[in-house]
Amino acid sequence: MTTAGDYAKLTGEYALDPTHTRIGFVARHAMVTKVRGAFNDFTGTAHIDGENPERSSVELVIKAESIDTRNPDRDAHLRSNDFLKMDEYPEITFRSTGVKQSGEGAFDVTGDLTVKGVTRSVTVPFSYEGQATDPFGNSRIGLEGSTTINRQDFGVSWNAALETGGLLVSDKVTLEFEVSAIKEG
Repeated sequence: MTTAGDYAKLTGEYALDPTHTRIGFVARHAMVTKVRGAFNDFTGTAHIDGENPERSSVELVIKAESIDTRNPDRDAHLRSNDFLKMDEYPEITFRSTGVKQSGEGAFDVTGDLTVKGVTRSVTVPFSYEGQATDPFGNSRIGLEGSTTINRQDFGVSWNAALETGGLLVSDKVTLEFEVSAIKEG
């Protein structure tokens, strides 16, 4: 069980460790299966106020070109004007506007998500997974969260009708965050 005193020890500035963090997504494909992917190039920082979580903040910048679904043709299509239009909008960003403790080890992070030049407020429920000092002396924290967005809300609207009815790509996309952050000071 984590106490308020334990959270107070977490206060500080953090940077996401990209080699131990996954920024992923899941979308339904052809109405019968799910396609999973991730963004491999991103930076993120957080200010954590363990005594007053509402004073915490997060910023994440994702390079759209780093999208990876393990299929080069699909990845090229997702980078195109049909989806992310990455030549015009090379970054996807999230900047928090509020943090609220929602339970023991649970925090709701609300912020402005910008995809393809469209900004919408989203809330991501996170669970605090713990703190450890790694073999190199770095203080790390782990957080996991996910939320579902409607891609149409961000102008990502390409689709194709299926002969059997329905659409090739679901409007709902689940964003997944598995975060390892290193305390910088």
